[in-house]
Amino acid sequence: MSEGLKRPIRVVMFGGGPELTHDAKEFIYRLEMHPEIELLGVICQAESQSWKTIFKDLWHRRGWLAFPLFIARIIIGLIRYLKNPQKEIQLNRKLDQISIRVHNVKDIHAQDVKDLVHSLQPDLGLIYGSPILKPELFEIPAFGTLGIHHGKVPAYRGNKTTFWAMYNGEISAGVTIQKINAGLDTGSIVKEGEVPIGSRSYQTVWRNLEALGLDLYIQAILEVKNGTATYRPQIGEKGKLYKNPKIKDFIAFWIRQTKRRFGGESN
Repeated sequence: MSEGLKRPIRVVMFGGGPELTHDAKEFIYRLEMHPEIELLGVICQAESQSWKTIFKDLWHRRGWLAFPLFIARIIIGLIRYLKNPQKEIQLNRKLDQISIRVHNVKDIHAQDVKDLVHSLQPDLGLIYGSPILKPELFEIPAFGTLGIHHGKVPAYRGNKTTFWAMYNGEISAGVTIQKINAGLDTGSIVKEGEVPIGSRSYQTVWRNLEALGLDLYIQAILEVKNGTATYRPQIGEKGKLYKNPKIKDFIAFWIRQTKRRFGGESN
């Protein structure tokens, strides 16, 4: 592969949940529009895509936090549309055009799903918000599978690591593009970057991290295509596996951020 591919790299994306997040939609859009990338399909583990299943999923994962999170999701989506309606219309229109290549499946590891991926003959797999994949699936693509993790590794593994980085008073939050292996956020690093936290709000840090992550992901794909990708093993002490924050964590986070903002706490 050192000479690279002389044609567009053929990719398949693995996602999950009852909705595609906005950054996942932007990622799909960029894959579809890039002349050196051929998007073969998007496979999501989800029963369906609807507001009902979105809330049901939130309730299952977050309990009573589902109510404010669901409302916040609607408000953020509305604000995003009002700020740039042309972009949002263009994004949704493109997703409608490729809907035939988006497959919602009950079990992403089912035999018919694996058969589908084999039939597509992808060069590279791409994870964006999917459940944990098994080797029997992520090893199908010829060059393996890449995944995005919004966190510095190996210190910040697991869920909502941007939140926990800010909660812990870190000076920056990271994003990593890694080659997927059988571990959890333990794959070799292909690209990585970080954004400063300072006194910024969570939403600002997260938006900056999303944008950086999308850029790094596309760069990593093209490096694999061109045969220039490097795979660096993770170095340093492995951090704990973070979980979704609970209500008490959000309250503590708000108190900590308030103290930091007004100089009452240096770390």
